[in-house]
Amino acid sequence: MKLVITRLIAILLLVIPGIAAAYGFLMMKDSLFDYFADLGSVDLATPQFAWLKFLIGFVLFLLGVGFIAGWIFFRDRKHNYVSSRFRPKRPRPPGA
Repeated sequence: MKLVITRLIAILLLVIPGIAAAYGFLMMKDSLFDYFADLGSVDLATPQFAWLKFLIGFVLFLLGVGFIAGWIFFRDRKHNYVSSRFRPKRPRPPGA
């Protein structure tokens, strides 16, 4: 039972940042769509861009994607799947 709960917590740790990244992407998309839709409108002379909504969406997207990317990177590093430049440095043996 303990293993099931541990795996459920691990899945939640990946799902929550994934949802945040998806919501951030949707916020960015909506702000761009609203701006371009208002640009073609006849009654608005100068449409306003929703910078705050766009920046909040951008931050959510970056945090979500960055967390998932870091999770995958450190998991691959633990299993030795990464390139040699990302592997931990081994100390040099004492020279003669």
